[in-house]
Amino acid sequence: MSRERTFLMAKPDAVSRGLVGEVIRRVERKGLKIVAMKMMRIDRDLAEQHYGEHREKPFFGDLVSFITSNPVVAMVIEGKDAVRVVRSLLGETDPNRSPMGTLRGDFGLDLGRNIVHGSDSPESAEREINLFFRPEEILDYERADEGWVYE
Repeated sequence: MSRERTFLMAKPDAVSRGLVGEVIRRVERKGLKIVAMKMMRIDRDLAEQHYGEHREKPFFGDLVSFITSNPVVAMVIEGKDAVRVVRSLLGETDPNRSPMGTLRGDFGLDLGRNIVHGSDSPESAEREINLFFRPEEILDYERADEGWVYE
């Protein structure tokens, strides 16, 4: 089985609202594995790198201000088709377009406060993981239930 890694972040609104445990619960119950995780405050430089593709857009400053406003919980998630699977757990970027049962559909009401960020491609995942984690911070281990999750 080919395993893929992706980046997932519980944003400042998730941390402030006490939803980090819910984010982790849904990832783990799906059968995905958390191979790195840390709570941190993102500084302006890291925020600008993370949102670099939006630099010329009018909402760039608001993104940077928001993501640096309170702590986040950054994670590296591993599993089969991890990017696609995590994105499906998160729902649409706009919570009002996200179905119930997704994190954003269940807990978000505003586009600017959508509680989570997930990489949108394997290339983005690699870039974002490298921004937030050193290689030695990413652990390799097996979950006891992997034989029941994967063929």
